[in-house]
Amino acid sequence: MLSPLQLAYIGDAVYELCVRTYLLNKGIPVKILHQETTQYVKAKSQSNIIHALKNVLTEEEKSLVRRGRNAKSKSIPKNAELIDYKYATGFESLIGYLYLTGRDNRMMELFDKITHLPICN
Repeated sequence: MLSPLQLAYIGDAVYELCVRTYLLNKGIPVKILHQETTQYVKAKSQSNIIHALKNVLTEEEKSLVRRGRNAKSKSIPKNAELIDYKYATGFESLIGYLYLTGRDNRMMELFDKITHLPICN
């Protein structure tokens, strides 16, 4: 199995691609796409997302989030609080794991819930 930081690395890219595709399908003007994308992918939003989803995650998923959150990273966030950055890493680890294990349906089920959260709108 890959490390939590490796899972977060791929999870970051997969999640951002999901967000960008979602926003393109909403018909948002190009000049606003980046601003809207940022609202979904910044550490604070990802931290809020993982807290909002905690009641729908399985024990295995919660464990993956904890492992990602507790992973030792050498980088220090510049535009985020450390605790939000850690939870964002946990969130990205979960997305990376779901993607790499072929659990696309579960990943998209969670993404659908994310798009309905007020913290992302």
